[in-house]
Amino acid sequence: MQKAPAPSGAFAFFEPALGVDVERATKGSIWLLLVVLAALSMLGPFSIDTPFPAFSRMGREFSVSTDDMQLVVTAYMLAFALMSPFHGPISDAVGRRPVMLAGLSMYAVASVGCALSTSLPMLLGFRVLQGLSAGGGVIVSRAVIRDMFEGAEAQRLMSRVTMIFGVAPAVAPIVGGWLLTMGSWRAIFYFLVGVAVVLMALVIFILPESHPRERRTAFTPSAIFGGLVEAGRSPAFHRVSWAASLSFAGQFLYIGAAPIFVMDLLGKGEQDFWMFFVPMISGVVLGSWISSRTSGHVTINRLVSAAMAFALFGALVNLAFAVIPATQGLPYAVIGPALIAVGTGASYPALQLTLLDMFPGSRGATVSLFTFFTLVLNGSMAGFVAPHVTGSFAQMALMALALEIVAVLFWMSHLRHRPGAGGKLMRPKVHPVPTPSGQ
Repeated sequence: MQKAPAPSGAFAFFEPALGVDVERATKGSIWLLLVVLAALSMLGPFSIDTPFPAFSRMGREFSVSTDDMQLVVTAYMLAFALMSPFHGPISDAVGRRPVMLAGLSMYAVASVGCALSTSLPMLLGFRVLQGLSAGGGVIVSRAVIRDMFEGAEAQRLMSRVTMIFGVAPAVAPIVGGWLLTMGSWRAIFYFLVGVAVVLMALVIFILPESHPRERRTAFTPSAIFGGLVEAGRSPAFHRVSWAASLSFAGQFLYIGAAPIFVMDLLGKGEQDFWMFFVPMISGVVLGSWISSRTSGHVTINRLVSAAMAFALFGALVNLAFAVIPATQGLPYAVIGPALIAVGTGASYPALQLTLLDMFPGSRGATVSLFTFFTLVLNGSMAGFVAPHVTGSFAQMALMALALEIVAVLFWMSHLRHRPGAGGKLMRPKVHPVPTPSGQ
């Protein structure tokens, strides 16, 4: 294998010729990598949550109802889902960075279109373009950690990315509300243009290419779709994917319906979304911290089983609060979703790594197909299910409980079929990768 030029700067520890492992990397270098990857992942929640406080203003301007405004979420998420099977396989063939940069460029253009929209159909069209392009950064960034790291270290770093990323859904609606005080709802989408430009700069100047030429697949339809077909035909992939997706859907039901939950059910205003998102995201961060702290000490199977059981417990608590008149409101209404978030925050990083380890030769395709399932489910939740179960706290809580129960059943099925999978404690290890200059 040809040696890459000697790297410099923050990512010098990824020099292929040295074979340096993670213990020799500086903490500052690792955290810089994590911050960049988390920032790329944040594009998703920022795209969904930042416009929430503006829904009422946008609805009045476009003369549409609150339920119609839920299509702003659904259009983005279903378009994201439609394109998600392709981002990863293409990155397996051409590298991670080119796909990220192409996606971010198109996303910036789409955000300008959203800001200039004069009707709901026009806005939805540009939201579709946003969704088609956002996965270039969001999806592909998830494969980078598994490209570089293995075992307990991969779980630890994936959990830390989730912790940093978890702040975004809490911050995004607060930023959106603040931007509304400064002027029109259109400022929110110009803000997203700025986010895309900053992310492009991070990819260009900081992020190394983690998938070098010698590991890439051929850029042909058979190679691109082969990884998707391989994963899609695997019963184990489906069991783990649906366990993760359905468990997260119990939490996302509240995120996707946040305008209805906060403004209609709780009776709060445009500046009050933090009352829901801060407890929810605190749960995600706590769960991710638990996942990070237990990596290398608790098997993946045991961690996921305990975390999903806790999410189910949170859903039961949520339903109890929702049906008792004295607890139908703040602060009780946000406790249950926060408890569910602790469980999903602890299980999600481990479940993603379980899927990536099933198909090491096509990680991009694997994460893409998993993302497709998750987004179709959550997009359907936001656009088609939420309007029918947001009439009361009890309806939402009952739906969340049903999702958590089915998720646990999928995971139990996986354990019965593959009891040894995820049962080992792996030693941390890092894959050497070239720097951007050696791409």
